[in-house]
Amino acid sequence: MKGDKKLIDVLNSLLADELTAISQYMVHSEMCDNWGYDKLHKAIEKRAVDEMKHAEKLIGRILFLEGLPIVSDLKKMHIGAEIPKMFANDHESESGAVKSYNAAIKLAGDVKDFATREVLEAILKDEDGHIDGIEMTLDQIRQMSLPVFLTTQV
Repeated sequence: MKGDKKLIDVLNSLLADELTAISQYMVHSEMCDNWGYDKLHKAIEKRAVDEMKHAEKLIGRILFLEGLPIVSDLKKMHIGAEIPKMFANDHESESGAVKSYNAAIKLAGDVKDFATREVLEAILKDEDGHIDGIEMTLDQIRQMSLPVFLTTQV
């Protein structure tokens, strides 16, 4: 099915965001693993895997719409040197994703591609969950203090 060119371009932009997030989250995950924070390592790694699934869905949808997925474009990554900065950077990434997905959902509706809109809505729901998890972690750090929080992550 030949898809709308502008929508395919937006899907490729979202794909670049997802591929960037995967890389950023994997670096953060491995940093936590290196520091011995196994729980944080696994939680961030799971978020990276979720983003991989989003990228897979976007690639599948772009191909279905007879577009060409662009997997070589990455956006700027923001690697945190310490745990609170990692989560602040990840929160910024997820907040940007939510805005981008909302705009893409509107565009998909405008061009009457409701199947693509459903795919994007499912991904948006996951992104909202990511923000919730990141905010929960940042709240725990504020409430417990960083040293106490980190003792719970070993």
